[in-house]
Amino acid sequence: MIKTWILKNKLSILGVILGSIAGYLYYHFIGCASGTCAITSKPFNSTLYGALMGGLLLNSFKKEEKTEKNKTTN
Repeated sequence: MIKTWILKNKLSILGVILGSIAGYLYYHFIGCASGTCAITSKPFNSTLYGALMGGLLLNSFKKEEKTEKNKTTN
């Protein structure tokens, strides 16, 4: 059950992983020195935002599954 879900959503999962790494690296190397930036002032916020953006980005490349309803309308 969980294996099929992972295989079905592998692009989104990859995007979350890569995005969280990129978010943390952005915090570490660029960040916000004053601490007033909402996203980049804390590593958790930056990592979470990167994971969300990465998941959304790679999910946009996911191909739509063809169902019987889609086949008959085309």
